[in-house]
Amino acid sequence: MGQPNIVYIVLDDVGFSDLGCYGSEIKTPNMNRLAENGLRYNNFNATPLCSPTRASLLTGRNNHSVGMGSVADFDLGTDQSSIRGRILPKAATAAEILKDNGYSTMALGKWHLAPIHQLTPAGPFENWPLAKGFERYYGFLGPETDQFYPELTYDNHMVDPPEKSDYHFSEDIVDKSIQFVTDQVSVTPDKPYFLYLSFGAQHAPHQAPKEYIDMYKGAYDDGWDVIREKRLKRQKELGIVPEDTELSPRNKNVKAWDELIEDEKKVFSRFQEVYAGFLTHTDDQIGRFLDFLEKIGELDNTLIVFLSDNGASQEGGFGGSVNQSTFFNALEESIEDQLAKIDEMGGPRAGTNYPKGWAQAGNTPFKQYKQTTHFGGTRVPCIIHWPEGIQEKGAIRTQFHHVIDVTPTVLDILQVEAPKTYRGVDQMPIHGTSMTYTFENERAPTRRTTQYFEMFGHRAIYHEGWKAVTHHQKGVPFENDVWELYYVEEDFAELHDLADKYSGKLEELKELWWEEAKKYNVLPLNDKTVELSSFVSPEAVTARKTFTYYPGVAHLGTFAAPQITNKSYIITVLAERPSPSCEGVLVAHGDHDSGYVFYIRNNRLVFEYNYVGTMFKIESDVYVPIGECTFEFKFTKKEENSGMGSLYINGGKAGEGHIPKTLLYRLSHGGFDIGRDSLSQVSESYRDEGEFSFNGNIERVVYTLQDGKEIGNLDEKVKAGSFD
Repeated sequence: MGQPNIVYIVLDDVGFSDLGCYGSEIKTPNMNRLAENGLRYNNFNATPLCSPTRASLLTGRNNHSVGMGSVADFDLGTDQSSIRGRILPKAATAAEILKDNGYSTMALGKWHLAPIHQLTPAGPFENWPLAKGFERYYGFLGPETDQFYPELTYDNHMVDPPEKSDYHFSEDIVDKSIQFVTDQVSVTPDKPYFLYLSFGAQHAPHQAPKEYIDMYKGAYDDGWDVIREKRLKRQKELGIVPEDTELSPRNKNVKAWDELIEDEKKVFSRFQEVYAGFLTHTDDQIGRFLDFLEKIGELDNTLIVFLSDNGASQEGGFGGSVNQSTFFNALEESIEDQLAKIDEMGGPRAGTNYPKGWAQAGNTPFKQYKQTTHFGGTRVPCIIHWPEGIQEKGAIRTQFHHVIDVTPTVLDILQVEAPKTYRGVDQMPIHGTSMTYTFENERAPTRRTTQYFEMFGHRAIYHEGWKAVTHHQKGVPFENDVWELYYVEEDFAELHDLADKYSGKLEELKELWWEEAKKYNVLPLNDKTVELSSFVSPEAVTARKTFTYYPGVAHLGTFAAPQITNKSYIITVLAERPSPSCEGVLVAHGDHDSGYVFYIRNNRLVFEYNYVGTMFKIESDVYVPIGECTFEFKFTKKEENSGMGSLYINGGKAGEGHIPKTLLYRLSHGGFDIGRDSLSQVSESYRDEGEFSFNGNIERVVYTLQDGKEIGNLDEKVKAGSFD
């Protein structure tokens, strides 16, 4: 037996009970297949958020230590080195280590390990997959993507999705995985490979082919309370939880299903049908990859580690959403609006995310969710499948482990040591512990005896069967947090708080938390969440106030584009219209969920602002002339999230209108284009015409931003080239 191939399969926001082999009614035969021929871990933990888990998975170190104390969306600079939105050079990745030890390395799917402001077609590329040890990459670099209209990157360049009527991202990355491995085994069959397959599923937007969603029609009409009870019963039958495990009470702001009105039940049932269909579709894609490995004779000698990056997500709020932008701007949707869009749920026109009641069902039997340090946020399914190295197939392992233990396990199997120095940089030690001792001994005591957790001020510490945890209330001084204490060795679901009974043990664990926090660079604590988006790193391309774009620039991710939220701005376009039939998009930012677009149609200049599906349109009251023109849209902020929009053609005002609602924090992740509106279009006005590319000539597009102040007309300055 030669060196095994290594495959990490990572799902996003999948709760502990969501897989069939962990108690779910959702059809996951291929994930079950991995479990039947491998080991299931019921005491495995991730961090409570995606980027930190991925950083820990790939490095074998704690997330704060390597610079990923939060998601990669946020880079707080060197003053808080635990939140840099990147894996620091002192923590070489598994890809870097394995590549130096004779492995080919490939990554596919979600990355989310580079500062989001670096996701531009011009880089910098130092935190992209190819700079972190992977030789090939295909996927999306940011936190989430539309499954039908993804923002794709191939190696170090942005690409458009394949033109395919039934396109889906999960299918695409498995196609590419098969292609990458085919290239590998055909050309260098004696060389092993490391493949990191990271699905966008099951992160919102929940989207899948309709036939998958419809196979669950009516399956969730009894509601989340019944589903939780059935899943716990099934978990006990499978032995995935102890027989005496109790079901946690409903989380705060989760109503009893019987208390919902009929319209809520109808809509909320459909949300879960969409999620279930999405997961089964993902399972089918994993099955295609496993079948391929089996066909070429590589499955038995491939070590597959399958896991979720955190618990099920509460980000849909009480009522769920059909628009991704509502969560990121602290908005709620009415049940009436959702009912009107029920047939669109799961499709290309809806950024679907289920209510938190279903998220708690996903986390059965635990309390809380993703982002928190209770087990609902951190306890996740983990399966290790390696037919040539694991004899007790289908068994369950109960030792406490953490995501930092995965890469040390791989290095242990390969008898490879992590380098003390990599590319001239002294390396921090590996923090994880190999799990190989569990492969043959189900009764072996856990070797992961202590592990801290922290996210957005929520904190926890596991130590020798005990767990202390606090659910932080944002804005409350950290010293006022109320801590809970559980003996999780016997209280699997974290239900019986022993803080009063064993106050001395609680104080001991709290002190241990502070020791671990200092050791692993957790401090200073920070409880800010979405408002961190307003901090722009001085190194970011978006830190300046003026931007000039030229035709042909590649599609930009949302956070590499001018950040126009909550400020005054001017968009100036220098272009030539050779004829009255010349029309199309000048600039577009966003997608069907939210955004704006500046375009010419029917000889009129138009600006449309998409406020989570509500369109505010300003159209010129004069025709657009032929020849060289300067077009401007000027937005003057009047209040925190509203203002006046004005159109100018060649310096003269051509239209005006009030935009009563603008987004405060984020536009959609649909991205930014010059001269077209690619992927999912911002406006219905031209959707039948696809990208609606401008068929004239754009010389350049200039943005000028100014926080809440009047901005003078920039026509003459732009013509003079002052903002190049």
